[in-house]
Parts: sequence; C-alpha cells; structure tokens
Amino acid sequence: MRLSRKATLLLMVIAAGSMIGCTQGELAGLPIHELDLGSRSPVAGPRRAAGVPVEQPVRGAREWHYIVIHHSATAGGNADVFDRLHRSPRFGFDELGYHFVITNGDGGTDGQVEVGPRWVKQKWGAHTGGTPGNEYNNCGIGVCLVGDFSTHMPTEAQLASLRRLVLQLSAAYSIPPQNIIAHRDAPNASTQCPGDTLHSYLATFRDDVGRYVVAARTPSPMK
Repeated sequence: MRLSRKATLLLMVIAAGSMIGCTQGELAGLPIHELDLGSRSPVAGPRRAAGVPVEQPVRGAREWHYIVIHHSATAGGNADVFDRLHRSPRFGFDELGYHFVITNGDGGTDGQVEVGPRWVKQKWGAHTGGTPGNEYNNCGIGVCLVGDFSTHMPTEAQLASLRRLVLQLSAAYSIPPQNIIAHRDAPNASTQCPGDTLHSYLATFRDDVGRYVVAARTPSPMK
C-alpha cells in the first residue's frame, strides 16, 4: 500500500535530557517498516501505517534473530522527534536507531505503527549497543513504544499493535519467543528500558506468542 505523506507534526518542546530515557549513555526510541521491500526504493524518512504491515520482504531481507522492545521514556513523541534527536550531536546517529515506533496519542495516533528507514532498507539497528559482536543491533529488530513504562503500562492500542507486529515478525523470520526481549535483558545492557511495568508484562507476552506459534503450526485434527 502506498502511504500518503502527512503534514509535518508540530514538534513538542522537550528537554534534551528527558529524551535520553531508553538508555543510559546510549539512545532511546525508534521507528517501523512495511514488510514489503519489493521494488520500492528506500524512503528518506519514517512512514506511517494505520495498521500493522502484513507483507514479507520480497528481496533483500536481512537475517533477523531477535526482537528488542524499548520505551522512549518520554510522555510523548514519534519517529520524527526521535529521528531529530538521534541525528543531533548528542548521539550522532545517521538516522533513526529503531526499526519501528508505536505511538501513544501524544505526537501520533494511539497505537499507530511508524516504519523507519532502517527497516525499509533492511539495515542494522542502533538501539542495543554494547552486546558481544554488536549482535543485537546487527540481527535485532528494534521496536520502541512511546511512553515511560516504569510505573504504568502502555495503552491498550499500543499493546494490540505490539502483539500483531511481533507475531508477524516472529513468524516471518522464525524468531523464537525466547528471543523476544526487553532492552535491559540484552547481554551487557546497562539500562532500565523498557521500564519495570512493561518488562514484567513481557514475560507473559512471550508465553502468549509461544502458544500462538505452536497452535499455528499444529495441524487441525481430521473430522
């Protein structure tokens, strides 16, 4: 589906320090992609999709082994906001570090999945640094939920989008439930991302994904 470009959102004035949230000494939040690379050329900035993409890459797909869940640790924001932050001298990234961003209604529609250039290009991430061999950036899909989930949960719409997205990605790339992790659980991570509340939820979330995958692979009994 070819997505229309929307007028640039008014950027909120957010203190630079509050934008670091996701990591301690690293970066914070990021974007999302349509799972159809096809003949479509890479886009310059993030795309927005009303729902979660369902197509799989036709060519050029990277070998993905992990899905890493982050929070932005900010009240609001979106892929454009985080892209500007990540490109700033403070971080010096070439573009958004995450592959997907799920907005919360403050800076983007509640539960909206934003597709970042890294996913469209099937490019390594810049969201989970310091792991041995940079494994979780090279082979990890970064998904950032907008919000600070130290004491409260994401919105229901965000969780629904996260579930659909993770199920599709894990099925498309054969990523097992144990490789769907919170940022803080990556080797050598030094961060509280994605917050205590969301971190606790992800244990149940992985179990649900695992049951779904098993059910999907189990042949229906003959009647």
